[in-house]
Amino acid sequence: MRIILATDNSHKLEELSAVLPDSLNLVPQGELGISTPEETGLTFVENAIIKARHASRISGLPAIADDSGLEVKYLKGAPGIYSSRYAGEHASDAENNSKLLVALNGVQGDARSATFQCIIVFLQHYNDPTPIIASGSWNGRILQQAKGTSGFGYDPIFQPLGLETTAAELSSTEKNQLSHRAKALDVLRGMIV
Repeated sequence: MRIILATDNSHKLEELSAVLPDSLNLVPQGELGISTPEETGLTFVENAIIKARHASRISGLPAIADDSGLEVKYLKGAPGIYSSRYAGEHASDAENNSKLLVALNGVQGDARSATFQCIIVFLQHYNDPTPIIASGSWNGRILQQAKGTSGFGYDPIFQPLGLETTAAELSSTEKNQLSHRAKALDVLRGMIV
């Protein structure tokens, strides 16, 4: 089955492709000249559906879209749906991490608790009234400084619960078994395959 993958994020493409079965012929939206629509939703679910419907409408294919982000306890869930643009519309991962570390300056203990959230949506077609929605979360805490060079986004400052390393110090194989996206993909795989 050919499915449009509604993302331009190369890191997400790698993670999704590594975890979803080979029987799904995933076509990145960029290969068909489809750009990402404006994310106007107020939740991860709304934004994932917006992206999936947009890609499916233009391509005529079923679509998978992901919306994910980091929620920090002390910041009442921020950066949340604005995670990729926390420090500005075209901010780099380093700029987003820096802004988050500044916002948590002086904050100690449990207040540094954070959760990565991931919502993945599958639509059979553009007008699909019952999208399949899978979610996954990954609990941890925000460190005082970055460690590690793997991964992307907030991985260098996120220490998963029960680990002594950051997400950026994990191998891609380890991350694809533990992360919020891996958990959501596992649920999705059971629903569509």
